[in-house]
Amino acid sequence: MGGPDTGRLTPVVVGPTAVGKTAVVAAWAALEPITVVSADARQVYRELDVGTAKPTPALLARVPHLGLDVVAPGERYSAGRFARDAARWLEEIRAAARQPVVVGGTGLYVRALADGLFREPPLDAVRRERLRDWTTRLSPVHLAHWAARLDRRFAGGGRQRAARAIEVALLTGRGLSWWQAHARETGTMRPWYIQLTLPREVLHRRIAQRVDDMLAAGLVDEVRRVMAAGVAPHATGLDGVGYREVVALLEGRLRQSELRDAIVVATRRYAKRQETWFRHQLRDAGRGTGDGGVWTLDATEQADELAARIHERWVALTRPSSPVPRRPSRVIS
Repeated sequence: MGGPDTGRLTPVVVGPTAVGKTAVVAAWAALEPITVVSADARQVYRELDVGTAKPTPALLARVPHLGLDVVAPGERYSAGRFARDAARWLEEIRAAARQPVVVGGTGLYVRALADGLFREPPLDAVRRERLRDWTTRLSPVHLAHWAARLDRRFAGGGRQRAARAIEVALLTGRGLSWWQAHARETGTMRPWYIQLTLPREVLHRRIAQRVDDMLAAGLVDEVRRVMAAGVAPHATGLDGVGYREVVALLEGRLRQSELRDAIVVATRRYAKRQETWFRHQLRDAGRGTGDGGVWTLDATEQADELAARIHERWVALTRPSSPVPRRPSRVIS
């Protein structure tokens, strides 16, 4: 198989958690045969279904998804690995005569696929393993502390990213941010970003409803079952929003009456970080609707209406001679 086709424009639907990305893509799939590449750092984990809001079996039967259930909880899955896997998935989707659509809220995954990450220098395997043994014993707070000391531009992002920053800094003598700025590889797709947004109060209501739905669907039992299977409480995957609060409940550090609100607050903070990341990172992609760029849409509209508008714009971008009529579109910068 040859290298990825970086010249092909690829739609990328992004936005914070609970903004409605899945619903929009599900509606889009009724208009043309699409396959989703999930750019979600939480949905890569097997057995973690409820707390990551994975698509339902009914939706998966109708719309193929790649990037789900890739690794077991506790296994590391980096943005670089995602970019390599996703590049292969994009080729396979196009070879099957389907339209790939990248969907997700993990900005680093999206950037790795679109812009490329750094070319990793050789790392001593023995020292690397010793470092991993050490970092797995550190609390999230201490991991973040060491990552920030070793790389002044470390912006946070969970245990895995902190451990990665420590590893690169100690084994290469330079921070991860330096390598990302000075040794960047070429990306493997040309993105057309569709950024979904919501007014803050609307997003907060959707977040609260999602948390209620997850708890009703058995989030606590899901975590209990995974931990009973031998997964460590602070393993990668269980350290995500929602899961870490349930772990605190099961370990007696959080009351049952406090669980729901704790998850809601943590999810709001996570959504705010996502919004900030996309606002700053996508700014460089331009504010156009032509070849690449960013199209920002108000997701308070019905999913099928949004999907119809996106599909029409996509047809106009990629098949300009198509007879599909174009309607006026509201663009929010």
